Parts: sequence; C-alpha cells; structure tokens
Amino acid sequence: MANPIARVLSRGPSADSEPTSAGKWLVAASVMIGTFLSVMDATVVNVAMPHMMGSFGQDLLTITWVSTAYSIAEIIMITMSAWMTTLLGRKRLFLASMILFTVGSVLAGTSKTLTQMIFYRVLQGIGGGSLMPCSQAIARETFPPAEQGMAMAIYSMGVVLAPAIGPVIGGWLVDNYGWQWVFYINVPFCIVGLMMVSTFVHDPAYLKRGVARIDWTGIGLLTVGLTMMQVVLERGEEVDWFSNHWIIVGAVIASAALVALVVWELYTDEPVINLRLFRNVPLSVGSSLGMVVGFALFGSSFLLPQFTETLLNYPAYQAGMVLMPRAVAMLLTMPLVGRLYNHVSPRILIAIGIVALVLGYRQLSHFTLTVSFANFLPILVITGIGMGASMVTMSTVSLSTVARSQMTGASSLFTLSRRVSGNIAYATLATMLSRRSQVHRSELVGAVSGMNPLFRSTDAQFRSVLSGYGVAATPTRRSDLAMFSQIVNNQATMMAYNDCFWLMAVMLVAVLPFLFLLPKTGVPHEAEAVVE
Repeated sequence: MANPIARVLSRGPSADSEPTSAGKWLVAASVMIGTFLSVMDATVVNVAMPHMMGSFGQDLLTITWVSTAYSIAEIIMITMSAWMTTLLGRKRLFLASMILFTVGSVLAGTSKTLTQMIFYRVLQGIGGGSLMPCSQAIARETFPPAEQGMAMAIYSMGVVLAPAIGPVIGGWLVDNYGWQWVFYINVPFCIVGLMMVSTFVHDPAYLKRGVARIDWTGIGLLTVGLTMMQVVLERGEEVDWFSNHWIIVGAVIASAALVALVVWELYTDEPVINLRLFRNVPLSVGSSLGMVVGFALFGSSFLLPQFTETLLNYPAYQAGMVLMPRAVAMLLTMPLVGRLYNHVSPRILIAIGIVALVLGYRQLSHFTLTVSFANFLPILVITGIGMGASMVTMSTVSLSTVARSQMTGASSLFTLSRRVSGNIAYATLATMLSRRSQVHRSELVGAVSGMNPLFRSTDAQFRSVLSGYGVAATPTRRSDLAMFSQIVNNQATMMAYNDCFWLMAVMLVAVLPFLFLLPKTGVPHEAEAVVE
C-alpha cells in the first residue's frame, strides 16, 4: 500500500480533491515511461536485425517477422485497451501490461531461435499496446481543463521522441554490447515505471467496471482484420504486392473482416471498440489530421536514415543521429505549445505546425547527393518545430470534448489512427521509393548514349582517370560504364527520395482546410455531452 506522503502528493481523480501540482507531474512521469518504451521498441529493434540474421541464421525477409510480430500484437491491444480497462480496471491493466512487457523484453534477449524471438515479441506487443492509450487518458484526467495542453505536451514528448531516439540508442547498444541489450535496457525503466504507477496512479470513481457479456465476434473480427492488414502492409513491398497470391488473399480477408467489424460494432450493445465515438467531430477530424501528420513523422523517420546511410554512406549510428536536431526541436517546442494552447486558437497552432512541415519537406524534396549535415540541420529544426506544434495541439483538441468516462476509448481510437498511418507510411514510401527509382533510372539512361556529346567527353575523362590507376578497358570489361551505371542508379534513387518528400508536403497542404472543422478556442471544458 502506498505510504501517506505519496497518497497526499498524487491524490488521483478518484480522490475528493484535485491532485497537487507535484502529484500531477508524478502521475505524468509515471505513465510516460511506459508510453516511451512501448513506442521506442517498435523502432529500436530495426538496427539490431542484421545482427539477429547472423545469430539465428535467417535472411532479411524472414528476420523482419521480429518487427511484424510486435506490430500486430501492439495494434490489436491498442484497439482493445478501452474494453480491457472496463474488464480489469485501468490501473490494473496498466500494471499488468508493464509486467508483461518487461517479461517479454527479458525473454526476447535470451532467445536462441527465431521461433522463440517471434513468440516473445508477441508478448512484448501485447504488453506494450495498452500503455499508450491508457497513458493518454490518465494524463488527460489528472490535469484540470486549463492545463490540458501541457498534459498532452508531456504525453506527446514520449510518443514522437521515441521513434527519433530509438535508432540512436539501438545503434549504440548493438555496437557496444550486442543486440540482446536493445531488450534488456527496458528492464530497469520498466521497474521504475511499475513502482511509480503503483504509488501515484489511481482509477477514477466514474470509470465503468465490468461487462455483461464478452463480444467474442468483435474480438475475432478485430484480431483477424488487423493481423492480416499488418501482414499485407509490412510484407507487401517485399513480395511485389498484388503479384503475390498470398498478399491478394490477405488483403481480401483483411478488408472483409474490417468491414464486418465496423458493421458489427456499431450495432452490438457492448462493443469491444466503440466506433460511435467518432460521431464527436473534434475527435474524428483530429484523428484524421493526426493520421496525415503521423504519416509525415513516421515516413520521414523511415526515409532519412536510409537516405543518409545508403546514398551518403553514413555509418548506422551517424545516420540515426541525423534525426536528433528534429528531436531536440520537438522537445523544446512541445512545452511551449502546451502553455500557448489556452491562449491561441488550436486552428492557428496546427496551421503553423503544418506550414512549417510543408516548408521543411519541400526543401528536402530538392536535396542532391552533395548535401552535408549542415544542410540538414535548419530543415530538421523547422520540421521539429512543426511536429511539436501540430502533434501536441491535435492530441489536445481531439479529446477536448470527450466525456471522462469515454476517455480511454477515445484515446485508443486516436492512437490507433496514428499507429496505422505509420504502417501505411512505411508500406507506401518503400513502394514509391522502389518504383520511382526505376522510373527515374529509365529516364536518365537515355542520356547515356554515344550520340550525347556530354556523355562522350565525360566518358573520355573517366577512361583517362582509370588508366592512371592501371585499369584498362576491354570490350568485355568497361569499368567506365560501370561507373556511369552507379552514378545513374544513385541519381535515380535520390530523385525518388525527393518524390517521397514532395508527396508528404502535398498531403499536408491538402488537409489544411479541415482545420476549420476544429473548435476556434483552445480552452477545454468539462465535457460530458458526448454520445455514450
């Protein structure tokens, strides 16, 4: 049982009085640990996969199931977290999730076979999925209406910083201690989080407990639909999408199951996922905007390290460090936006954030192979400010008119939309990168012709340089043409990266009109007039 001092400091929503200032920050810090670890573990393992390939004797296509297994389990639990809260209680669910996440982390680090690793990653995903929506709901309920902007600033810091910091931490751990430590590093933080949540977090009295019956049909449709959707999104590019029979089957099953899920959940009395909450306009609009901004966040986090590593020849750790200026800018921007939320219209704050992102991605879409870190720095700072301003404000305004009793369900839907957008971003951009590289290569190859005087003069220079190094050209071995081929490939890939960043800029511009559907004022009210 918590000691008397802790109870006074952190008196939660179930107590008769509002929590003290120190208590609010302790609660926020408690839940942010779980959120940060859950989000980070979705990305930190990626840098360890090449090392796992050697340990387990698997190829790249097979080893990526380590990431896919976690994503599938996590996204299912994100969706079910509100229902699980009703079944178990939110604090109990949060503690159980952190324990399962910790156990899964330890077991994953001890894995000797790929089968063991996949099973333990599923345990990790089940544990980590509930942490994000529960954390957001707890933060919202702990802070009074006038401080909701700051509450979401704290929550968003964990959500958006984790994908940026994950590759850096993962690269350092793998290089110095081995891939097992990307899992072991979670344990001390989880223990601290468990102790803090046990002491400082309490279930509110108005939180609904117990279910009359279990929605087995909804759970089944949800599990099948989301599982197949994840498999299709994460494996489609590797097997050339719909030219593969199993991807077609998976897409049909996913579509049928998800459509059936929506119909079933709208008409059942006790749904496992309350889709009726999307009748709330700020929640539905904010979630839609969050999907587009999330696409840009996760998409750029996917593209930038690859670009710097494959085309600029940065080592893995340095490639991860490229994202740090953006992370620092977000870290500094979020508390400021949290303070401004009650004084500046959320429409203006989100618009400023989106415009900053558009300007940043537009600049990235004009990069060449001669860029240096100094060229990245101002652009990443601008996009960091844009992410900080837009994500904090959208998180706050989306839930500003949701009843407290429905907060966990609304948080689940908002988190789900952003998580799905990240998976769509990976699939879309990986495919676009591959296809546009081919298109640009076919366009550039036309210039590599003996009819082109510029090609003839450049080729002569290449031959002269190669001859100086003792490399003689023969009809069967043209080193100069091999150099031209490499240059064409690199330029075509660079142009494909430009196209990807241009797509994200266009998408962000396209959603600006939807800001007019959001409330004009940022001051939230105690909202209970929401469809239950």
